[in-house]
Amino acid sequence: MKREIVTIDGNQATADVAYRLSEVIAIYPITPSSPMGEHADAWNAINRTNIWGTVPGVTEMQAEGGAAGAVHGALTTGALTTTFTASQGLLLMIPNMFKIAGELTAAVFHVSSRSVAAQALSIFGD
Repeated sequence: MKREIVTIDGNQATADVAYRLSEVIAIYPITPSSPMGEHADAWNAINRTNIWGTVPGVTEMQAEGGAAGAVHGALTTGALTTTFTASQGLLLMIPNMFKIAGELTAAVFHVSSRSVAAQALSIFGD
């Protein structure tokens, strides 16, 4: 089998691995991790399969807390679940992360680096 070499950025590489290894993906666009969710959503739209031959469910939520809640809910059903966020958005997921950890369920949160706002909001990567 001939190897195909492509040039991609970190967001696409992360999204590719996450998509192939997940059954449920809860997304909410937040800079600079938005492309991860966009890639997963685009692959879902063309029915790209994961390594188990199924198409992962991709759901865009209304907020970071909603994405974390969707991850928690999917995990309680036994689904392999992931989400994408940035440093600032991760702070909004903490309540659900405590529940996920307390229930000893495994999840993957793909976090892109970004300044955490103190007084003024910043969208710049670190």
